[in-house]
Amino acid sequence: MSTFLRDLSQAALADAKKAGASSAEVLVSTSDGLSIEARQGDVETVEKGSSRDFDITVYYGQRKGSATSSGLSQGSIDKAIKAACEIAGQTTEDPCAGLAPAELMASGTFDLDVDHPWSIEVKDAIDKAVACEDAMRKHPDIINSDGVTVSTDRVVGVYANSHGFSGDYSETFHSISAIAVAGDDTQMQRDYWMSCDRNHALLETPQAVGEHAAERAASRLNARKIKTLKTPVVFAPEIARGLVSLFANSVSGDLLYKNASFMRDSLGTTCFPSFINIVEYPHLRGALGSAVFDDEGVATPQMRVFVEGGVVKNYVLNSYSARKLKMTSTGNSGGMHNLCLESDETKQPALSFDELLAHMGTGVLITELIGPGINLVTGDYSRGAVGFMVENGRISYPVEEIAIAGNLGTMFKSIRAIGNDVDTRGSIRSGSILIDDMTVAG
Repeated sequence: MSTFLRDLSQAALADAKKAGASSAEVLVSTSDGLSIEARQGDVETVEKGSSRDFDITVYYGQRKGSATSSGLSQGSIDKAIKAACEIAGQTTEDPCAGLAPAELMASGTFDLDVDHPWSIEVKDAIDKAVACEDAMRKHPDIINSDGVTVSTDRVVGVYANSHGFSGDYSETFHSISAIAVAGDDTQMQRDYWMSCDRNHALLETPQAVGEHAAERAASRLNARKIKTLKTPVVFAPEIARGLVSLFANSVSGDLLYKNASFMRDSLGTTCFPSFINIVEYPHLRGALGSAVFDDEGVATPQMRVFVEGGVVKNYVLNSYSARKLKMTSTGNSGGMHNLCLESDETKQPALSFDELLAHMGTGVLITELIGPGINLVTGDYSRGAVGFMVENGRISYPVEEIAIAGNLGTMFKSIRAIGNDVDTRGSIRSGSILIDDMTVAG
């Protein structure tokens, strides 16, 4: 398949040049997967998905045109190339438009251990989904199931451009997820759990996923309302990584050159406590965010430091935003590659979850966030939330119908400690985060 896609991409680049384009870039990919959903012991959905996608961007000098096709037939590709060229012919010149610099292109090969096809039969996938739900429903407090999903997907792709660069990749993503409903005639609470990995052999067992979802839902029963207060807050790891993502978004070149981020001009300034580092590791073997090159063919480094000792060291840049800011691409076109929140062990070690709660003493543990409420222009942050009251370092009771509010700039600087309970289920990784003095509205 990779050979076919490489040949197709090179032919498309040649056709774009014949049509008058001075340069071009092509992404061709295939995706094949299976998804099974079961609920109340019945199979609700069996989906076998297969997609073939073609994306081309052409440049006439510094005029740009892009088009896509959901098929790889010669006719559909020809139409996409023609459309991209017509669009480029009608756009105005942009001095920052163009391919990423040739000297930044990736070279060499790396085995990142991200391709583990799962040749699971439909019946076996159904059995896993049913087993997961059965384990979930055995919990005495579970009264209903909102579904269990078992899925697998494999993507094979090639990115090529008229610099002569051509890079192929193949990667898999497998998951088992469950949503449980706990309660009785007077109340109901729901929660979920998911296990995902590049390698299906490393997934949690279906029974473990079901049991974990059940325990999480049951722990939210008898939730109380609380009065508005100002208190320390711990973000559980599955939502703490959202704060790290907000940092990455805030220092993204696309916002910075538009002057649309509260962290504009933050390079070289202290925005976190001195024990905080935020580092990207694009070449972690088997990780969900690993990649040898970004969406523009730019080589990813072994590591890149974005925050060191609390100081912002790099912005998140693709080639276009880098030109706008008169800087160099960081290889982040398309997103982050295993961005990790870390604690400098020489200054302040990361804590276990129990140690983090004990360090907080009294406050609120946040386990779910609800709705929007983030303004990256000002940094204002306000979201609905669900969680637990913590007293004397121990979880006391669940709380609901609360909202947490603050400003991201202040929140980043007010991080008191972070946990070593790192959630690795994504391209951004973080343990729990303890932040001082947030407003929790009841």
